[in-house]
Amino acid sequence: MSYLALEQVTKRYANGFQAVKRFDLSVRQGAFVVFLGPSGCGKTTTLRMIAGLEEVSGGAISLAGRRIETLRPADRDIAFVFQFFALYPHLTVRENMEFPLRAQGMRGAEIATRVDETARMLGIAPLLTRKPGTLSGGDAQRVSLARAMVRRPKAFLMDEPLGQCDLHLRESLRDEIKRLHVGIGATTVYVTHDQAEALSLADVVVLMKDGDIQQVASPQDIYHRPANLFAAHFIGSPGMALIDGTVTSASPLRIDGVIAGAPLALTTPTTAVAGQDVVVGLRPEDIEIAPEVASGDRFAVGSVSLREHLGAFDLIDIDLGSSGAAAPTGTALVDARRILKCRTAPNAFAGATRVAFRVRDGRGVLFDRVTGKAV
Repeated sequence: MSYLALEQVTKRYANGFQAVKRFDLSVRQGAFVVFLGPSGCGKTTTLRMIAGLEEVSGGAISLAGRRIETLRPADRDIAFVFQFFALYPHLTVRENMEFPLRAQGMRGAEIATRVDETARMLGIAPLLTRKPGTLSGGDAQRVSLARAMVRRPKAFLMDEPLGQCDLHLRESLRDEIKRLHVGIGATTVYVTHDQAEALSLADVVVLMKDGDIQQVASPQDIYHRPANLFAAHFIGSPGMALIDGTVTSASPLRIDGVIAGAPLALTTPTTAVAGQDVVVGLRPEDIEIAPEVASGDRFAVGSVSLREHLGAFDLIDIDLGSSGAAAPTGTALVDARRILKCRTAPNAFAGATRVAFRVRDGRGVLFDRVTGKAV
């Protein structure tokens, strides 16, 4: 049963710009949902409409069985964690945490108990007497989270809460947020443009672009089974390599034009038909590489154009040359050069300028070249 539901929610500004287009989403109680997408995609606007900080232009929002889109923010029983902490600088940490409880009319003893319990949970008990100006960025964000959690609302909304933290602190606080969610099981909607953050935190990822939902899926599904070319290219670090080809045989599946002079044999399930123009999406781990002498037996050969040493593994770029065609529709690619990124053990194939490669069994995703949707 849906706990938080958005039905045909839209946001149109006075100048006619439509920031969010007929947004439909159903969230189960206790889920951790991440709105993910590039800047300007509408994710923060949608979050602010749930919170009541933006007026809804159309559609309905309900929480725990109650319509809330016309209610004041204070009446929605939602806690909002901002990117910029939003702590009262003249109040101590304890007083910042007490403030929303006093606004709800809670009594002193109950307030003290609730604040102390939440402070212990987040490891900020030693900071209760300090003021925000004396805190590090990480501690200030913990206090911001604590002030939201102390209310025990029906839902938490978080707008890029780690956006102002450095990489090490982001990773640390990301782990804390995940542990807290597992511990308290609160329904959470979290906004980020960082796809690694989204994949590590979410039960459900809502991928957005230009005010539209592109895909709603688990982190595993959105990574391994992207619904369209945008999802394929945006998700993953790096995103999928997207290479034009034409299906020459549907059973067994063979793609021509992907690799100059060599059709590509795939074993991935698909409904593609012979003659269909497609885009083949390949993750670095989808590619098996070997010395150039291994050509044949579904292997093709390409030139090594770049190596990236990333500690536990290397990424090797195999340059397939220029396709002479435009980049696939809906992607951020800016040229027609065709690069496969392959993941290898550290220093594998050191010194090699050419390698043989093939797609591992069951790997690879096909997209229709016209619609951009997965086949």
